Amino acid sequence: MTTSISSLAGQARRPRIGVDFHTFDALYQGSRSHLLGLYREAVRRAPEYDFVFFCAEPARLREADPAFLMANVRCVEMPDKGGVARLGWQLALLQRRHRIDLLHVQYRMPLLPWGACAVTIHDTLFETHPRFYTREFLRMARFTGRRSVRQAALLLTVSQFSLREIVRLYGVDPPSITITGNGVNLARFHPAWAAGADAGRDIELVRALGVEPGQYLVTVGRLEPRKNHLNLVRAYARLARPRPPLLVVGQRELEHDEAFAEVEALGLSAEITFLERVADAELPALVRHARAFVYPSFAEGFGMPVLEAMASGVPVVTSATTALVELAAGAAVVADPDDPAAIAGAISELLGDAGLRERLAARGLEVAAAHRWDTAAKKLLGAYRRYFAGRLLN
Repeated sequence: MTTSISSLAGQARRPRIGVDFHTFDALYQGSRSHLLGLYREAVRRAPEYDFVFFCAEPARLREADPAFLMANVRCVEMPDKGGVARLGWQLALLQRRHRIDLLHVQYRMPLLPWGACAVTIHDTLFETHPRFYTREFLRMARFTGRRSVRQAALLLTVSQFSLREIVRLYGVDPPSITITGNGVNLARFHPAWAAGADAGRDIELVRALGVEPGQYLVTVGRLEPRKNHLNLVRAYARLARPRPPLLVVGQRELEHDEAFAEVEALGLSAEITFLERVADAELPALVRHARAFVYPSFAEGFGMPVLEAMASGVPVVTSATTALVELAAGAAVVADPDDPAAIAGAISELLGDAGLRERLAARGLEVAAAHRWDTAAKKLLGAYRRYFAGRLLN
């Protein structure tokens, strides 16, 4: 008997999209903010898809946003056993067990995937800035990154800069790459004057750290060489006294102690405070009450902390490199990240000119408003719909 196309269509099931959400289990990663922002919008806008999120703490993910409690969402435990286990067998087994039609991963696919994968490559800095990575990481990242570019069913990225680099390095046809972009959660990151009922709690939090609202500098990012904390410390030492204290928010990578040692060597312990464990709920208050946000990273595929500072109405000093130029054009003071004197000069310029701070804060709010998670989610879902069009799932 011949089965009609219409009867087959009646048997087809809903597409099931799996998402490697392991970065949710850590703090202060751009890919973590990316996934949270992107999928809290995507699941609301695509009730025709079932989403399965894999992370070590599913209950905590469900608590993170009501979107992860929706009927088309499942949060599944994937114990944290490290990258080798995750890429070697965990994701592939979950992909098979949950009948995942398309698995979305960041940077690299499972070694033996059970089906099709969508890959977001946020940056190719492991190719262009190898000095910031260990030899072992470079071998792994280059092998898995290049393989993912060749084998991904969908290839995604977050900025024009990263798209150009993927095209240049791997010879990919530009139209085959979807730029989802990034957004900012304006319910979390907003100016101090918009804090409303939370204003008093924010001020108490800031003062508990020994600083006054509007009277300190802040930077946010993991303490690793690429984020350039060492040159930031050296730049801070060049600022004329009296100078605002500096809060450095980010997890410390134990093998990278240069910034800590430099603070001690320069006698800056009373002026620079390292905050390694700041809760998600507290971070926005520390950003929006700063006089300026300083982010002299050597290289970024996007620069999420810069966008979050702009959304907070805080003027920004950042680097004249990579995707940061694209993000900060006309909305920040930029400097050469290799030159502590240039970084110090940019900070001094901002601190000494109230009018410049006001103009950059206003422009930053405009930039932040143009980077919306709903827009990014629409682009992601557009790529999914193109992929699933004409595919019959049984």
